[in-house]
Amino acid sequence: MAFREVNVNEVKEVLRVWLGAPGSRPPGLRTIAAHCGVDRKTARRYVEAAQAAGLQRSDGVEALDDGLIGAVIEAVRPARPNGHGPAWDQLLGFEDQIRAWVAGDGNHPPLTITKIETLLARQGCVVPYRTLHRFATERCGFGRKDTTVRVVDGDPGSECQIDFGYLGYLTDPETGRRRKVHALIFTAVYSRHMFVWLTYSQTLTAVIAGCEAAWAFFGGVFKVLIPDNLKPVVTDADAVNPRLSQGWLDYAQHTGLVTDPARIRSPKDKPRVERAVQYVRGNYWAGEEFTDLAEAQRRVEAWCRDTAGMRTHGTIAARPLEVFDADEAPILLAVPPVYDVPIFKQVKVHRDFHAEVARSLYSIPGQWIGSVLEARADSALVKFYARGTLVKVHPRQPAGGRSTDPEDLPTEKVGYAMRDLDRLIGICTGHGRCVGIYAERLLDDPLPWTRMRAVYRLLGLVRRYGPDPVETACSTALDLDVVSVSKIASMLERATETTTPLLPAAGSAAPSRFTRDPTEFATDRTGPVPSGTTSATERTTPATAGTDSATERTGHLTVIVGGNTDTKETR
Repeated sequence: MAFREVNVNEVKEVLRVWLGAPGSRPPGLRTIAAHCGVDRKTARRYVEAAQAAGLQRSDGVEALDDGLIGAVIEAVRPARPNGHGPAWDQLLGFEDQIRAWVAGDGNHPPLTITKIETLLARQGCVVPYRTLHRFATERCGFGRKDTTVRVVDGDPGSECQIDFGYLGYLTDPETGRRRKVHALIFTAVYSRHMFVWLTYSQTLTAVIAGCEAAWAFFGGVFKVLIPDNLKPVVTDADAVNPRLSQGWLDYAQHTGLVTDPARIRSPKDKPRVERAVQYVRGNYWAGEEFTDLAEAQRRVEAWCRDTAGMRTHGTIAARPLEVFDADEAPILLAVPPVYDVPIFKQVKVHRDFHAEVARSLYSIPGQWIGSVLEARADSALVKFYARGTLVKVHPRQPAGGRSTDPEDLPTEKVGYAMRDLDRLIGICTGHGRCVGIYAERLLDDPLPWTRMRAVYRLLGLVRRYGPDPVETACSTALDLDVVSVSKIASMLERATETTTPLLPAAGSAAPSRFTRDPTEFATDRTGPVPSGTTSATERTTPATAGTDSATERTGHLTVIVGGNTDTKETR
């Protein structure tokens, strides 16, 4: 039988059985050993030591006091200086070597106790493994030596610890792919009541969505939130002055909570939620089947309320939901309005007086061209800041849209950039009434912006020749109903804008060679021929027959009686 140290109660039980019951036969050593679960020789040694200390079978049970038991144990157990045996004394000679093996160095990693036992045996030091393990732990720095203390829970409704935990895979019905599912777990420090938010990602949007669902589940907001060093929440981890992200700071201001991040690689800073990750994975997720993430979320909320909330917690020895409803729910902060998750981005103002946010363009005053601004875009507004100063606000535009404020553009380019026809006509009218009317006539087109270049050319003529000559030229062109900038330019180039135009002269009243009587063009050929008028057939028929010819041929000239004389080739 292997060595086993007998405790005080077992020694007292051996002696009590040895005394026996009054009026009955005293039991033997074999019976005592079987009854107490010890070896017969062990029972004999304790009985003999008790007899040597003055115990007799005629004594009662009250004789087994602490003094007698202490004397028996001291007499039976071997003497161990400092509480250790000879194997421990043997290891003292190798203490420095064992400490070096446990710590390791630059060339060799730390060794295990099993390997150290083998190396000691090669040097002739053979000791039990448990003795070597205790020696290395107590004197050579092996294993965990740090102690821990229980931190007192905060006031009801004050602290809530959150942490992400990986659960498993779930098939996304929209894409058909299996995706990782993460659980964002909220644990109330005082009551241990919890809420679980399932998500495919660990972005700021997912964290805020989980917080919004948690506040609705709890019916309020905790005063202090203790997160892990989540990248969407903590951009620069530090034990004293952690730097939080702009998006999370904005949300914390919206809800009114205080953020106290845990130190990096310090799970003891949030122990309440650390243990909950394994509980959620093993008690809720393991062995379950879900069609989609929405169904899993509905079922986990019911699990948090009915299973996790109604179990008897081992630490507080109460049901978390009942403790929460009684002590924490009445003093939580009020649930704020639904948070509009914004986009925070650093943008550069380009030479076109615009900056891009979420694939949309927004105009910025020209003084900020080339500068980098801070942009905050929610579903309604887009705000631009320069070193904390608000410089521009625009309504939010969809992807591909553009919001341009004419005041941000140079005055001379506003009309062209905005295709503002009224503004363009107004500029022309400022140089003269006729110039404005002429510009309006130029833009009188189904696609007026295609004629804007003609108006800009007209303004160029005003800058080159002055407004008065252009006003005069436009007035003259309007009188003649000539709408062409090229004509205006030609008039100004030749300085003919004040000259009265020469209209074409009327034709001669004398009949020409081919003049015909208007009645010949009449469409009614069947009516009676007026008196004194010879039809075309009557005039041409005699000529065709060769009688009463209207012409006389002399040489190369053809003479027409009563008509003009023209030169004609000889036939």
